[in-house]
Amino acid sequence: MVSVVWNWNTVPGATGYKWNTTNNLATATDMAAVTTKNETGLDCGTAYTRYVWAYNGCGSSTSLSMVQSTLACWLCNEPITRIHNVSGGVAPVDKTVTYGTVTGIPGEPDKCWITSNLGSSRQATAVSDATELSAGWYWQFNQKQGYKNDGSTRTPGTLWNSSISEVSDWTSLNDPCTIELGSGWRIPTSSEYSNTASGGGWTDWNGPFNSGLKMHAAGSLGSSSGSLGNIGVIGTYWSSTQSSSSTGWDLYFGSGDCSMINAGKAYGFPIRCLREN
Repeated sequence: MVSVVWNWNTVPGATGYKWNTTNNLATATDMAAVTTKNETGLDCGTAYTRYVWAYNGCGSSTSLSMVQSTLACWLCNEPITRIHNVSGGVAPVDKTVTYGTVTGIPGEPDKCWITSNLGSSRQATAVSDATELSAGWYWQFNQKQGYKNDGSTRTPGTLWNSSISEVSDWTSLNDPCTIELGSGWRIPTSSEYSNTASGGGWTDWNGPFNSGLKMHAAGSLGSSSGSLGNIGVIGTYWSSTQSSSSTGWDLYFGSGDCSMINAGKAYGFPIRCLREN
């Protein structure tokens, strides 16, 4: 949300102030004795002029014009930093992460992607990187709660839902990309993953990793208990598209294969995020 906080000094003898986006006292907002105004819903990289009048029982002053500019617009290929908090019901732990972003990916060149897994502390160092730092967090299909698993402990350690059956794609209300990164960010659809794999000529795990996305074999959490498996061996990334009431489409790759397959919704897979560029 782009905003500007307007502040002005008090005027001796004034009993109140009026504020407006145009130099028109008749339509101005009465601020009473308040000398600050938080204006939201503005455009990035834009200069704005606003007007304030002081008044008392004798009348109003001439207008004071104030000028401020909003911050420059963010562009894809620039990093984004996000503070993840457990209190939001998505992040399994509190942490601050800076994600790289990239656009121009073959197959979906108009999308902007993050270049590491959601919840990861860093980009993968190799396609077989088996560290929790690069793996990030795991999600069951259409569930907003993420899970951290270091190989011995799953966080949160709540009861694992081993049977998920619902006729629904991943909804925006449960989309961790939207919740954690902001409006416009979302989980890729199965078509977007398919287009990317086809456009990049991905035939095994070298394709995803050697692309600008640096996707690696982050493994998965088992559907029966949420235990960590195949880290450093298999890559499985949820799309937002269901295959059936009990399965969803995911991008799957290993040392000898790369394809779209369907898996049980109770599995925990890492996710990537994208938005329109």
